[in-house]
Amino acid sequence: MMELGDWCRKRKWGIMVMLSVLHIVGIFIFIRGFLLTRTELPYYSRCSDVSESPCFTSQSNHYQNQSNPLCWTRPAIDRLIIIVLDALRFDFVAPSTFFKETKPWMDKLQVLQKLASTQGTYARIFKAIADPPTTSLQRLKGLTTGGLPTFIDVGNSFGAPAILEDNLIHQLASNGKQVVMMGDDTVDLHTVDNGCIEHLLPSLYEEDWDVLIAHFLGVDHAGHINGIDSISMVEKLEQYNAILEKVIEKLHSQSGPGGLHENTFLLVMGDHGQTINGDHGGGSAEEVETSIFAMSFKKPPSSIPSEFDTSYCETDLDQKKTCISSIQQLDFAVTVSALLGVPFPFGSIGRVSPELYALGAGTWNLESANVGHWPNQKEEEWMRNYCNVLCINSWQVKRYIDIYSASSVIGFSSEDLLNISNIYAQAEGNSTCSSDNKSLHEDESYNSSLPTLKRKIDTYFNFLLSVAELARSKWTEFNLEMMGIGFGIMLISLSIHFYAIRTAKNAAGIPLPLCADSQISVKLMFAVFIVVIHACSLLSNSYILEEGKVANFLLATTAMFKLHYSIKREKMLMEAIFFLLLITILRFAIEIGLSKQAATSLFMSTHASWMVDIDPDNPMWIYMAEIIPILALILLAYLLYITVTSSSCCGIWKYVISGTILCYILIAVHWASESDTLSSITRLQGIGRNCIPKIIYAVGLGQLLLLAFSHLFHKDRALDSKKHFVSKTVAMLSTCSSTIIILSGKQGSLIALASIAGGYCIMRLGNIEQDINDKVAGILTFDPLSVTQWSLLATCLFFSTGHWCAFDGLRYGAAFIGFDEFILVRQALLLTIDTFGFSHIIPVFGLPFLVADQQLLGQTDQDRRLIIMQLYLMYLMYGLTIVATVVATIICVTIQRRHLMVWGLFAPKFVFDVVGLILADILICLAWLYFVGRGKDGGSGSMPDRHD
Repeated sequence: MMELGDWCRKRKWGIMVMLSVLHIVGIFIFIRGFLLTRTELPYYSRCSDVSESPCFTSQSNHYQNQSNPLCWTRPAIDRLIIIVLDALRFDFVAPSTFFKETKPWMDKLQVLQKLASTQGTYARIFKAIADPPTTSLQRLKGLTTGGLPTFIDVGNSFGAPAILEDNLIHQLASNGKQVVMMGDDTVDLHTVDNGCIEHLLPSLYEEDWDVLIAHFLGVDHAGHINGIDSISMVEKLEQYNAILEKVIEKLHSQSGPGGLHENTFLLVMGDHGQTINGDHGGGSAEEVETSIFAMSFKKPPSSIPSEFDTSYCETDLDQKKTCISSIQQLDFAVTVSALLGVPFPFGSIGRVSPELYALGAGTWNLESANVGHWPNQKEEEWMRNYCNVLCINSWQVKRYIDIYSASSVIGFSSEDLLNISNIYAQAEGNSTCSSDNKSLHEDESYNSSLPTLKRKIDTYFNFLLSVAELARSKWTEFNLEMMGIGFGIMLISLSIHFYAIRTAKNAAGIPLPLCADSQISVKLMFAVFIVVIHACSLLSNSYILEEGKVANFLLATTAMFKLHYSIKREKMLMEAIFFLLLITILRFAIEIGLSKQAATSLFMSTHASWMVDIDPDNPMWIYMAEIIPILALILLAYLLYITVTSSSCCGIWKYVISGTILCYILIAVHWASESDTLSSITRLQGIGRNCIPKIIYAVGLGQLLLLAFSHLFHKDRALDSKKHFVSKTVAMLSTCSSTIIILSGKQGSLIALASIAGGYCIMRLGNIEQDINDKVAGILTFDPLSVTQWSLLATCLFFSTGHWCAFDGLRYGAAFIGFDEFILVRQALLLTIDTFGFSHIIPVFGLPFLVADQQLLGQTDQDRRLIIMQLYLMYLMYGLTIVATVVATIICVTIQRRHLMVWGLFAPKFVFDVVGLILADILICLAWLYFVGRGKDGGSGSMPDRHD
């Protein structure tokens, strides 16, 4: 049996560690290709920063704002109106003649088309290209920061209710601009829009603002509810057209010399597009293509130089020529900043758009130029002005890239930085944007300097476009090769799981044929079927949202399967019925947990009739809510007391379990002290608010250290008998339970009871086929379905505690139980314990209970080795169910990487699953060390043949 002993002591530990390493490597590689990350920097641009740039020389001082000579650009407009029409498709604004086929939703915003065709020199339609993801939050963030938001913006934005990195709104407020904002609140099809209409038109007569922003949501809602090919969409667009007509009419009436809107600039724009079904979030052309209509009420003196005009023209329905240009949404923040004369947002990597910038009358800088009759003078003066703006633009982007790479953990490679530096050095070459003032009156000088200016501007273009391309490759483009490698490694780990399970059953020399018996074969196939169904359900966003109910349904299905065997065998009928009753209770707990997710929960709407009859202020319900958790805690303490007083519980285990009973008493005191109802009885209000939790954490840590030292220095005999084995398992579970319960709140004791009851039923029902008179048959009743049930129960407990797979599903308050100050590692550890306590920690360390009823436990040395093998198989199969879920999630996020809900649903689910897998791997390795050990002479592998 030396070969078996070597397998039991060494190879199993090696396989567990190898699987854990494979999972970590595979997940890490996949994440590098999928979860695009960007570190937010806590820096803000200031007017004085521009003095550090190489853009201002003695010849270019005229370019600066005389009232604020240190600010970046001279304001080109006085007032700005931004009307955001959420989910504004490009074909909502552009004339239908630009498209091959006319659709019902086209040509509804005729006022914009008319202005763009008749007044093209100072009104223009742009096709605005957004960077995915095209969710509203990410796009609005991109529009205001000038950056490329990703799924994980590491830094200030995590969990923040607002954009905290440098942005356009911050710069406006910091530089004396008065901003008025209206709209932008999701309610229904008309409420927000009506509120915007009510305030927008009167505001046009007010003088107390410099920038007015109105955010309409009706088009987005109409698309989500009915699709774009609907009557409600057409009606909403026609409503917008009427509103815009009134807005433009009022602006025109006040745009004369000395008027309130003499130099006002109007932008009507979308944040993203939408598909035919009204969806958005992905990267299809329909989703990323939106529109910007720009109009200056102070007519520019000339058209943009032809070198920078990228427009393409068609005749509209009135046979008038309409020209449309293109712009990247990445360029929006920096272009608006340049028009308003405020510093560019620190993290902006966009380029000042020449066509949008040229619509501002003040960008032509004619008051400082010696204007004559030469046709090229206006053109060159504008180009010189624009060149200086690009100089500042390029300097700002280079500054950001340098600081980002020096500050960020995930920066750019040295090769990329060197390439960017070389391009920037070329742009900042010998030539400058300034000219010799002596030559300003010579037409020939203008003609000779235009090519030089154009080359200078081209070098800035090259630099800015190179940076944007590099940033997109790092922050918005999925690396399918790395995703494929990571997925392949996860498939390899699955193969190793199957191989290890198959090999383990033959390693003992006594066959453990999982499929030899027809009943075992049916159970195995049914267990595999349940795992596959659960994994496949994760390919649907609806099933991910309802995963708790899916797991509960599958668990109930397996319970009915067990009930069938119980009736057939005429044994354990009470356990089967009680298990079904427990699953039903968990179903309601999951519904209540989902009700915390949103006020419009299906549970709240479906069961509102009987919930209305429950008066939350009724003293009976108040007392029950306070007393029942404490009674459950008392019951848990009593169960531990029974274990302590048993003859098999002795030595270190007895002290550890007794420590948990003490912790339960302290938890009850803590809850009573925080209760308004019980505080008048116990007079404990305010006592031990932070002290008791800290004591419980300290006791739990001490218990873990005692168990670890006991395992290292004392060869216990946990597998010698059932009672010793149970005592050792209870000792570890009780050690973990006190911290998990207090972090979970008053629901913790109830969930703990549910986990004990569910585990007991699964353990008992897993041994229906076991024959007490047949020793060999006893070990052959390994039930893979029990492991599947254990995994599904863990999932149900996760959702029963009010968690869900989203960052707002984390109970952040749990991280501060016992503490007022924030320390990242400590609070992260507490939050992890609260999140995964009942779904991972308790199930992994409680899994050995499934072999606690084996008749062969502790009878001979060979029997103990077989028990170790069965425990090993159970841990492998439990890990396999988790890996199968993660692989399904990886397939899902790969397929749905451009889906509307990828960042709001699929990616958070992926994060929770992979964190859970890594945590489960670590816990399984620790549990194996605790119950079995890995050394040649350690653990239970070399125990003498003795009995209690």
